[in-house]
Amino acid sequence: MPHRLAWIAVALSGFVTVVAGAFGTHGLEGRTPPELVRAFETAVRYQAWHTLACLGILVWQQVREVKGQYLVLGLWAAGMLLFSGSLYLLVLTGARVLGPVTPVGGVLLMLGWLALAWCAWRAQSLSGKA
Repeated sequence: MPHRLAWIAVALSGFVTVVAGAFGTHGLEGRTPPELVRAFETAVRYQAWHTLACLGILVWQQVREVKGQYLVLGLWAAGMLLFSGSLYLLVLTGARVLGPVTPVGGVLLMLGWLALAWCAWRAQSLSGKA
């Protein structure tokens, strides 16, 4: 069951990425200062890359489950929510109070990459073959 929910969460993240990207391109242009449009584009870009990375982890799990893969997914999910989510809200609402949340999300994304390195290190074979 958790595996199915992870696939659903990643699919929804991909959907949000496309919607946010389209909105950023068509909905913000001419209405929002360029620096905020750039922040929105950064949020979309980071969410897109990490959504693809999550897909890679889920495919890897199909081949070989390694302790820590769900930790990676959790760190990236929380990082995307805090990093991209805070930037989306900042641009859409002007709520600058969310500013300190963005770097926390960035740190979680970085920790996810370190956790991935740890998983790969612990895996005797990344392909699942002995």
